[in-house]
Amino acid sequence: MREEIHSKVLILGAGPAGYTAAIYAARANLDPMMVCGPEPGGQLTTTTEVENYPGFPKGITGPEMMEEFQKQAERFGTRLIYDLGVEADLSKRPFRVVGESAVYTGDTLIIATGASAKWLGLPNEQRLRLSGGGVTACATCDGAFYRDMDVAVIGGGDTAMEEAGFLTRMCRSVHLIHRRDSFRASKIMQKRVLENPKITVHWNRATLDVLGDDRVTGLRLQDTVTGALEDLAVSGVFLAIGHQPNSGIFNGQLDMDELGYLKVTPGSTATRVPGVFACGDVADKVYRQAVSAAGTGCMAAIDAERWLAEHG
Repeated sequence: MREEIHSKVLILGAGPAGYTAAIYAARANLDPMMVCGPEPGGQLTTTTEVENYPGFPKGITGPEMMEEFQKQAERFGTRLIYDLGVEADLSKRPFRVVGESAVYTGDTLIIATGASAKWLGLPNEQRLRLSGGGVTACATCDGAFYRDMDVAVIGGGDTAMEEAGFLTRMCRSVHLIHRRDSFRASKIMQKRVLENPKITVHWNRATLDVLGDDRVTGLRLQDTVTGALEDLAVSGVFLAIGHQPNSGIFNGQLDMDELGYLKVTPGSTATRVPGVFACGDVADKVYRQAVSAAGTGCMAAIDAERWLAEHG
């Protein structure tokens, strides 16, 4: 039989939201336990340089920042457990999460499982992403590193339009790659892109691979109509084909939108199950920034503390 481990505040996820929730909960003597999941540190562990988080004027790498978050959470007594929650039961208290190694229960539950960027699965895509070689999924995070360079954005929805428009502020040119002959983005977003002289749209183009050894040098594209191949020279590649919230184990138990993002009460982090709170990217499809995730992590801990004070 699996070991069962209990805490007043059970936190799932170890990104900026989860760590911030842990820091606040620990300082309130709520004995938080954090189940860190498969990627401790969240999406920031794949970000080579963070320049837009206050307090780091010289910048800091994503992994280094997450190490600092972890140290601060542990300093106040957070219990960190490296396991993956695979099943959840929110029907009664204590809330129960079954992991691969043990079972975790909590008087309250803070869900900070984040969201994962969708990738194309190309031969060199992950190698150049993980090495900081020029493949990313966040223009707001990394766009400034490509000032006065030529870059590509892959996608056809609102996110792709927004990323492309943002990148024109600092990049020399932006190539927007789309595998169809029309965008699925809203009309106003399309209009902004099509009227921007710095954006070149490549219609009916499938991306076959990312080119480059240590750094991105280009993309290999294929015309989806004629089958013709072409190489496009760019220094950075921004994937904008969507994010997948890591909310699957709560299907049927918590309210979600059509994409799987958890719904919370406006102005709080409360879900429809009393005592269960959601913060960070698993409940945020708009901002998806480390600093906004940390802010909602703080909110979740305070919401949990107040809920425990009232309900025990």
